[in-house]
Amino acid sequence: MTQRKNLTAQSVHPVSLGGRLLLGAGIAFIIITVFLLQVRKANPEWGELWMLRPLIIVPIAGAMGAAFYFFMDHLRDEGGWKKIFANALSLLVYIIALWLGTVLGLAGTLWN
Repeated sequence: MTQRKNLTAQSVHPVSLGGRLLLGAGIAFIIITVFLLQVRKANPEWGELWMLRPLIIVPIAGAMGAAFYFFMDHLRDEGGWKKIFANALSLLVYIIALWLGTVLGLAGTLWN
């Protein structure tokens, strides 16, 4: 008679995708909020709700950068130089996503 063991596959992801998306969007929201609070006088051509566009688009871009970080967990789990590469690439992609989201969010207002 052979013994059967119940093998369970452990998840590579210590945090869910939703948690990572919220974290990435939260960081982006704080950054763009601090940036927008520096604006003293808004141009009347922009409309009265001009801040909504960057406050929506930049956190979405931050969430997409965090999603890339989440999907790199499989490579990060292998350790060694692959972990360093995955972390560096994830940071670079997050910064680029924030930059693109900021440009897209502020186009037509602060950066005309």
